[in-house]
Order: sequence, then structure tokens, then C-alpha cells
Amino acid sequence: MWSVVDHNKKVVLGFFEAVSDRRLGDLPRFMAHNVVDHNKIIHGEVDEPGAAFEGLRQQLVAFEPLTVRVDELIGEGDQVVARVTQRGVHGGTHPRMPEPTGRSFDNEAIWIFTLTEGRIIEIRAVSDRLGLFLQLGWEWPKTE
Repeated sequence: MWSVVDHNKKVVLGFFEAVSDRRLGDLPRFMAHNVVDHNKIIHGEVDEPGAAFEGLRQQLVAFEPLTVRVDELIGEGDQVVARVTQRGVHGGTHPRMPEPTGRSFDNEAIWIFTLTEGRIIEIRAVSDRLGLFLQLGWEWPKTE
């Protein structure tokens, strides 16, 4: 019999598969419509409910291909933590990124998901941003 934690892990795996397969239309199966993403992608954005859908779409435009391999998955209560390896090529445009470099990257990240009723309602993530910037040849963003 599946526990809630096991089901939540399955949802997170499905989320990463959908992202890696570029199946944006499947994301509502895994994320609540009002999901809040606290992950400040590159230069940061607001933590608005539902903004994660657009953030992921922009990431997939900027990185082709983009794959996320789940290396470790830990669940407890309503949370799932995933240690992943992200790989991609910066070949597209993104409002918060420099012009496409055509360079590839490979970095590790930790994603923390909170789920309710079988859907992701909150995302927090950290990754090796310095390594990403160095691999892609980007300048470090200036703070204002």
C-alpha cells in the first residue's frame, strides 16, 4: 500500500520527468495552480502564486536541451527533497539571462517541495549558481 510520502515522491519524479521531456502541458498534474516558487532563477523574481509555470516555461526556452536527473529523493510528512543533476545548453533567450552562449552546463541542485492533496504547492531550490555562470561564461549579476 502506498503511503502519502510514497505518493508525494512519485509526484516529484513525475514533475522532473515532465520538465526534462518538455511537457509543460503536464505540469498541472504535478503542481497546484497557485504553486509558489521561492527559487530565485538567475536574477530573481517575485514569489507570486502560479508564477512557477511561467518560470519553468522560460527556463525551457533558454535551455535546449534541459534535463534533470534525480540522484536522491527523501520524503517526510508533506515534504520531498530531491538532490538532482541538471544539464543543458544555453541556446535560447530569457528575459533575465545574457544572450545565448551555446555553451553547456552540468550542475547539482537541491529542490525542496511541499505537497498538498497530491500536488506541489511550494518549491524552494538551491544550486551551484557560481558553477553555472562559470560554465556558461556569464558575468556575475550586479546587486543594486
